[in-house]
Amino acid sequence: MKTYTLSAIAEVVSGSLTGKGASAVADVVTDSRSTFYPDKALFFALVGDRHNGHLYLGDLYARGVRAFVVSEEVAASRYPQASFITVGNTLQALQALAAHHRRQHGYPVVAVAGSNGKTVVKEWIAQLLSSQLRLARSPKSYNSQVGVPLAVWRMGEEAELGIFEAGISLPGEMERLENILRPDVVVFTNLGEAHQEGFATREQKLREKLRLCANAEAIAYCADQYEVHTAIRATAALAQKRLCCWGAGSGADVRITAVEKRDAATCVTVEVAASQKQFLLNIPFTDAASTENALQSFAACMLLAQLFPSLHINEENVAGNVAHLSPIAMRLELHEGANGCTIINDAYNADVASLRIALDFLSGFSKRRRCTVILSDIEQSGKEGWRLYSEVAELLREHGVSRLIAIGPQTGKHLDRFTCEVQHFSSTGHFLRQFDRNTFKDEAILIKGSRRFLLEQISRQLAQKTHLTTLEVNLTALTDNLNALRAMLKKGVKTLAMVKANAYGAGICEVARLLQRQRVDYLGVAFADEGVQLRRAGIAMPIVVLNPEPGTFEQMLEHRLEPEIYSLPMLQRYSEAVLRAGEGVCSIHLKLDTGMHRLGFAEEELDDLLQRLPRFRNLKVASIFSHLAAADAPQHDHFTRAQIALFDAMSRRIEDELGYKTLRHIANSAGTERFPEAQLDMVRLGISLYGASATRPGSMRTVSRLKSTVVQLKRVPAGDTVGYGRMGKAPEDKTIAVIPVGYADGLNRLLGNGAGCATINGKSAPFVGNICMDLCTADVTGIEAREGDEVILFGESPSVTSIAETLNTIPYEIFTRISTRVNRIYFSEN
Repeated sequence: MKTYTLSAIAEVVSGSLTGKGASAVADVVTDSRSTFYPDKALFFALVGDRHNGHLYLGDLYARGVRAFVVSEEVAASRYPQASFITVGNTLQALQALAAHHRRQHGYPVVAVAGSNGKTVVKEWIAQLLSSQLRLARSPKSYNSQVGVPLAVWRMGEEAELGIFEAGISLPGEMERLENILRPDVVVFTNLGEAHQEGFATREQKLREKLRLCANAEAIAYCADQYEVHTAIRATAALAQKRLCCWGAGSGADVRITAVEKRDAATCVTVEVAASQKQFLLNIPFTDAASTENALQSFAACMLLAQLFPSLHINEENVAGNVAHLSPIAMRLELHEGANGCTIINDAYNADVASLRIALDFLSGFSKRRRCTVILSDIEQSGKEGWRLYSEVAELLREHGVSRLIAIGPQTGKHLDRFTCEVQHFSSTGHFLRQFDRNTFKDEAILIKGSRRFLLEQISRQLAQKTHLTTLEVNLTALTDNLNALRAMLKKGVKTLAMVKANAYGAGICEVARLLQRQRVDYLGVAFADEGVQLRRAGIAMPIVVLNPEPGTFEQMLEHRLEPEIYSLPMLQRYSEAVLRAGEGVCSIHLKLDTGMHRLGFAEEELDDLLQRLPRFRNLKVASIFSHLAAADAPQHDHFTRAQIALFDAMSRRIEDELGYKTLRHIANSAGTERFPEAQLDMVRLGISLYGASATRPGSMRTVSRLKSTVVQLKRVPAGDTVGYGRMGKAPEDKTIAVIPVGYADGLNRLLGNGAGCATINGKSAPFVGNICMDLCTADVTGIEAREGDEVILFGESPSVTSIAETLNTIPYEIFTRISTRVNRIYFSEN
């Protein structure tokens, strides 16, 4: 990694340098939660609508960071050993530094743009060329205003070609990315509906995306996409560039002459006009999207071969590599392992940039636990072995890894670079032959490797459960939903995230760890046991217990849990428990009844409460709150507003009597979305956080997907029946899929007999007969289904909301019914 002096950086970003801290840096950081070497890092304090990096300067300074780029006034006396570069806008400064760094490297740069498929095309171009060239590329989907400069910052001198992706959601953004990347070649995938909300028309979005081509020498795109083809040909500045279009038309530079679908592959014959060669491409996929992405990647490589002869790209080698294209894992998976272990599976690719991301993910989910990394050889890095594995060793040390299990011959040559405990195996098979599950206990295990090493075999051996039915929890979607809800809040409003009922079925510990990393202010649980579970999992943030039982007060005090207090007897008993425990002043949360008529102090009890409350000097009221009874029902809006007004009056009286400010909150998810005036000091986020908007169906991302597998297909003759009670009658010949999920897993029995359905290969398959305890059956007549096919019980389709409507219930019940015997698999898309 190139080192820059702070004085040089200040000049590049037009900033003012002050302080006596670090004089030079080699790393750029924007997320204070990530792991890095503090003495080498330059932190950019980015400012957005819902975040401000300046708030974390103290934390970073305490961790050893001594170089900062800031845009707000800083009390320098608090940081005597730090250096500050002051700029007008920290994001623009980051982008300017990345643009400068890009200009220091003379090798060609490819930028991939478009609505869909950018990451896949970028990765597949890399797969097609990695055996011939040393590549620099953006990790995963680093394509945003922040992601692109961070990716470009990692460009090294050893590479021969750079491949990056660029994504935008608003006008004006692509010009900034173009200035950073300054690509020689632009690969345009397609124009779709993604991010359309940021643009007035599709035409405007296309024009904005094509700004990436402003200084490019060439463009590769699909000629069959009429809008894209027409826009490029009709724009004089673009039409005069070197164009490489692919498609079925006679004028295509890479022309498709024949397509044949086979069992597991698509065979495409193409003619390359520039070299006058014909190739048979064996694309190892049958779906249309993968076929399109493979052809786009091949066409881009043909253009690079023609445009840069000095790269010596062998076209035949590229064509042969198409058959070896592998699926792109867009996510890191986290699931329970045997013996109390947590498994993080990223066993599909290995390079230093993605290893850093995976290690950051590991750090976020391994609080106070031993960390083990199972790592294959890193291939085609373009670096000398000693240098590459020195860098890997530094990353492992930086992230506190205790043990490395190295797999592959190359890693074995450089074991002396590592300071942690190291075990080496020549191959995955060698490891599995000596595998002993009992050597892994109560630790976090990252499995990271190139696809050819088949490390997923190790992941399966380490797994705790093998039940074919799983609940996939998308942590990126959960974060996106949190940020979408935060964007609705007024400045300064805090958040309490509900994680009761096992985080609405999603898994309380893993969800809480994510929310803690996202700096939610409070967590809410129903019972003390849930709070204790979180403390034992390393969750340190404030936790409110909403249904405390007096018998658990001592336990709550021991684990620093804060109770809801809803009656005078409870107030008295908790104060006595605090006194017995020898604690000082402890926080409580007063619950008011403003119309729900469950728990809480009613208006007529307020005088008595105000008279007695000052006597309890060992208690401090941290918050005052109430529940809205019908915030999601417009027909009851008058009642909801009356509740808000009553709560405002009651809570103000209490604060006046206390003589200090508390956090007042009444808005739940629906209240947050529909009643801005109810946001007050804090909001409680529940069902919307988990993907089921209380008021706007489809506006939140799907977080949880219940999945299973077809274990057997049955031919049922007309007149026969399926299942218990012979309820599933076949009026004509049917094909039935047997699926290993039943009401013991949480699939409601009332969905049987055609009331509900599953999704198999994108088609709706109605349930046939009764839902059994461990199995169900679905009608797949007319659907191309095979044993082993994936089955979606809920997710995008069918959605939890639609299932709830079918059952005349609410999404909460669907989520929380999922049994603990269903394995939770957590993943992050980035």
